[in-house]
Amino acid sequence: MLNVIVTDPPRADLAEVDKLAEYGVATVHEAIGRNGYLGPAIRPNQQGTRIAGIALTVLCWPGDNLMIHAAVEQARPGDIMVITTTSPSTDGAFGELLATSLTARGVRGLVMGAGLRDTQELRDMGFPAWTAHVSAQGTVKETPGSVNVPVTLGGQLIRPGDAIVADDDGVCVVPRLDVARAVTASAARTAKEDANRKRLAEGVLGLDMYNLRPKLAKVEYITYAEYAKRAGEGAS
Repeated sequence: MLNVIVTDPPRADLAEVDKLAEYGVATVHEAIGRNGYLGPAIRPNQQGTRIAGIALTVLCWPGDNLMIHAAVEQARPGDIMVITTTSPSTDGAFGELLATSLTARGVRGLVMGAGLRDTQELRDMGFPAWTAHVSAQGTVKETPGSVNVPVTLGGQLIRPGDAIVADDDGVCVVPRLDVARAVTASAARTAKEDANRKRLAEGVLGLDMYNLRPKLAKVEYITYAEYAKRAGEGAS
């Protein structure tokens, strides 16, 4: 692989990216066609935090966080650092000290496929992180990798400059050129859900609101006594 640090990747418009944080991961994921979700393995270290930002990507070797340190120099305000490894790794590659450095650069959070440590300290300092593992075992700083190159995490391709949305439900990536469309689609989905929420609060059943009854055409409604009889059980 190329060992490179790309200093000027194209970036999504931060003002547009900020709007995605208003909607959250589930809404954005659904609004863009059920795409971009990094899956249930990438989980939050904290609760009650929702952020959006621009991907600063890092590719490390397993058990080695040299390139995370290199990436700090490339960080800009509004970034979210996205870290992957060349092969699976559970080692604790990121902790409080790196978070302190990133906070000073205006980085909003971390998404990582490897291990996180200093979890309580990160919560105390308000630095949000979403990772696949938690591990007290640290790493070395030896092997060159890459910064600001396309990476894959949770089955999703993430390019530097893409938008990242993260909250209690997980993480979603939105391609840089699709951010404006995602904002519009998310707003429309939210308006539709607001209308549906009002109807459900008024007592309308989801079966009727979503026209689901035809899908139950082969389902028979019966009493418990009839169910027990057919199932060969005695009613009790």
